[in-house]
Amino acid sequence: MAITSLLFHSPKPFQHSKPFHNPNRKSFPAKPPTCILKPNNKTSSPYEGHKLQWKEELKIAYGSDQNLENIDKDDAFFQECIDRRAVDNVRMLIVDAVQNAKAGHPGMALGMAEVGYHLYRHVMRYNPKNPKWFNRDRFVLSSGHGCLLQIYEVLFSCLGSDERNTNYAYFLITGPLGQGVANAVGIALAEAHLSARFNKPDAVVVDHRTFCIMGDGCAMEGISNEAAALAAHWRLNKLVVIYDDNKNTIDGDTTLAFSEDISARFKALGWNTINVENVKTLIGKLSRKEGTSKAHHGTFDEDDYQSIRDKVKWNDREPFHVIPLVYREFGYKAEQTENLERNWDATQDYFRRKYPQEAEEFRTLLNGGLPPSWEDSLPVWSMSDAVDATRGYSEKCLNHLMKILPCLIGSSADLASSNKVYLKGYKDFRSHSPEGRNIRYGVREHAMATISNGIARHGSGLIPFAATFLVFSDYMKNAMRLSALSDAGVVYVLTQDSIGLGEDGPTHQPVEHICGLRAIPHMLVFRPADGNETAGAYRVAIRNREAPSVIVLSRQKVAANMEGTSSDGVKTGGYIVSDNSGDGGLPEIILIRTGSELCLCEASGELRNEGRRVRVVSLVCWRLFDVLSKEYKEYVLP
Repeated sequence: MAITSLLFHSPKPFQHSKPFHNPNRKSFPAKPPTCILKPNNKTSSPYEGHKLQWKEELKIAYGSDQNLENIDKDDAFFQECIDRRAVDNVRMLIVDAVQNAKAGHPGMALGMAEVGYHLYRHVMRYNPKNPKWFNRDRFVLSSGHGCLLQIYEVLFSCLGSDERNTNYAYFLITGPLGQGVANAVGIALAEAHLSARFNKPDAVVVDHRTFCIMGDGCAMEGISNEAAALAAHWRLNKLVVIYDDNKNTIDGDTTLAFSEDISARFKALGWNTINVENVKTLIGKLSRKEGTSKAHHGTFDEDDYQSIRDKVKWNDREPFHVIPLVYREFGYKAEQTENLERNWDATQDYFRRKYPQEAEEFRTLLNGGLPPSWEDSLPVWSMSDAVDATRGYSEKCLNHLMKILPCLIGSSADLASSNKVYLKGYKDFRSHSPEGRNIRYGVREHAMATISNGIARHGSGLIPFAATFLVFSDYMKNAMRLSALSDAGVVYVLTQDSIGLGEDGPTHQPVEHICGLRAIPHMLVFRPADGNETAGAYRVAIRNREAPSVIVLSRQKVAANMEGTSSDGVKTGGYIVSDNSGDGGLPEIILIRTGSELCLCEASGELRNEGRRVRVVSLVCWRLFDVLSKEYKEYVLP
């Protein structure tokens, strides 16, 4: 792991200097390594025609700068010149995007343009022509308002085989500040876990890095500290966080409310930290608002816009102009990374031949993680089975599923025994046993949920589950909402859904929480009434990889199989449990219940004895019921 604090000063005119060298760079397989971005000095010498064309473009940009004479003598310096001009082009695309939309957040993107370019052009491994190549490096932008750095994806998209393909899987952007840091920890956790499970001395099939950019706002949010503490504890040594310390937030300079030494904080957590001296990022670089909070968001006035164009010698070019040579420059990167993927494919072939059992499990994961007939592993309860809380039935479901599903991983925020989510027979995920599938998050609900989002977005087929008390869902609501917005199929297991047993007092008795969770768009909230509905909830939640699910479970005991309930009926969201209306008859009374209150509908027997027509409906998941046909809904609730 590394947190790299990049404090960029304004660059001086071109100077022919020695390439940056970090003498301390080495591999640390058993402890946190130190990682730093540095130029790739192995860039192949461009062919002469390419060099001549670039020389013309560089003369436009820098005139008769005497240092340009070194281009013919030093390929590394020539590459540096190309990189700087490409960054100029990216900055102008950022400016043009904001001016055209008449809104946006250009400040961070302008300030970090060099860093973004260097990562995409010289550091990260990925294949633009196959964005979902599994062993690619991942990049997470925690400073989500700087999403105009996505321009790198736009540039690379032109290299793909399908121009309509906009699903670029090597770039993850989060909205609320700090979330991306924890997402990156989840992605790095997934890599470490799968490396331990599948890599062999002679066949390394999982080996990628995770890069993350965070800003001052991310550093202020507590979620970044929760996640960073876990990353250090787990020794996730392929995670690199780059700190954009531009010392500005929306309200003004960070000295208004922030005086921490972030490098010292991360070092205290157990990270290796590097401060890049004599360098400073400038929010809104090139603008007259440069270095101030005014550059955070908004457009540029006409004078400022023209001034920016003057500074980069862009006056004769239309908005959104891309130097054709820049596309070609990114093409060289694509050629290099295509070879990386071909080599990985060859390793995969060898892995399949020599380790067929592990290779089949790995293939299952990469294809979604669900082997055929996996649902058959779920337990079935009869009316004669002993009563238990639905959290107890959930425990049996999880441990049955673990025997057949290679994809499940997760646990609880220090409540595994109460939530009953500990996976028996499996190790804990720890620095010395990263193959373990029980993740110990400690008392960090928010980090647990956001890290789970990162695991789900890793793209490896892993299905994370995260457990705590229902009342503590408030601690992680923001992350749960982002699960829904980003199609992250996390399974949330929330127990102690009860005011029937209240030894911990009103602070631990949820009242309004389920209503809040049901209000989150795209979130499936299940409140099973017995063992079989609990199994049905897991069946739907595991199968549904395009949305998060919440399984809300009781602490008090309920029947294992109430008469009329159905595991299969859960997929409809709502179904008829009992009805004495007779063929074609309509009920006079409909009793609708969910969860542990469904058993209270046994009182319908007294009403029926009085001659009333009564229907009992289990509305176990409102959202699933709502999306079904009008005819079905009218049938259940006439």
